[in-house]
Amino acid sequence: MAEAAIRLAIYADLEAVPDHLVAEIVDGTLETHPRPRPRHAMAASDLSTLLGTPFRYGRGGPGGWIFMVEPELHLGPHVVVPDLAAWRRERVPTDFDAAFIEIAPDWVCEILSPATIRLDRGRKRRIYAEAGVGHLWLLDPAAGVLEGFALTDGRWLLLATIQRGETVALPPFDAVPFPLDDLFPFDDPAAPALPET
Repeated sequence: MAEAAIRLAIYADLEAVPDHLVAEIVDGTLETHPRPRPRHAMAASDLSTLLGTPFRYGRGGPGGWIFMVEPELHLGPHVVVPDLAAWRRERVPTDFDAAFIEIAPDWVCEILSPATIRLDRGRKRRIYAEAGVGHLWLLDPAAGVLEGFALTDGRWLLLATIQRGETVALPPFDAVPFPLDDLFPFDDPAAPALPET
């Protein structure tokens, strides 16, 4: 008996997903998950602010970067939406006119949640390496941990794991360190984080 052909997801499948979900096409499969919870969204916003001032605008730092929150990236056959992404200014056009971007970022940060952790640590991490993204940060707000990776010979090299109470000085943004606790303004660093449901 012949096996049924597996249908690969197409962009029309992604467009049909309701607005309250984030949709991606990973390895030909449509992946959906809920929009970020407040803790997740605040961490993304705070990280973008902390990095944007010195690295985008050059105030207290070197400048020269373009940051985006949840850009739609078309990396080969994959459509992925990282929580944060950044490009060195000289690598991007003057303006992004399309609804999506085909230039691989120089840096990506995924903010882990129960709904996305397997995808972020697994297939999306592989896709970012294949696309040549130079740096990947994985931020876990529930655990209060940030992992920084650099792409070396096509593989991710763990540079450091930063925990609550420690300072973040990770490439490519190590020129302007900041306290990791700045990303968790409502958390008591001494108290254990409550698990997300």
